[in-house]
Amino acid sequence: MIRKHLLLVVLIVAALLAACGNQSAAPTAAAVSGGRVSVSGGGAYTNITPAQLAEMLKSKDFFFVNTHIPYEGEIQETDAFIAYDETAQLLGAYPADKSAEIVLYCRSGRMSALAAQELVQAGYTNVWNLDGGMVAWEQAGYKLMSK
Repeated sequence: MIRKHLLLVVLIVAALLAACGNQSAAPTAAAVSGGRVSVSGGGAYTNITPAQLAEMLKSKDFFFVNTHIPYEGEIQETDAFIAYDETAQLLGAYPADKSAEIVLYCRSGRMSALAAQELVQAGYTNVWNLDGGMVAWEQAGYKLMSK
């Protein structure tokens, strides 16, 4: 009886693992913290920490985009609000120069990671994503602005 239950458990776990392996999801920020994230079809973007972003903002020379919907605040110096799920349709709102530095963020890092993937697939080569988003930004002691 115990063997039958064990076999059933093994089969259920195998089925769950197989089902999870077929889903295409964005890499989680925790899995790729602070490093390059390869994008299917070629190219990559880079995850950055709140401290790295704070340093970059001291001499800001990049296009800074909040991709989160609905609006839940922003980091000072934000240039644009482009919903993550409209990235492909709104490529004209991004710099025409595909080598321009672009930094994305959202509330937790998930939506901006999806937007980063879209931009890389569209040929952008200098894309950065705030790992952990506004949540990590606040946890690191930095302030958010709100309307």
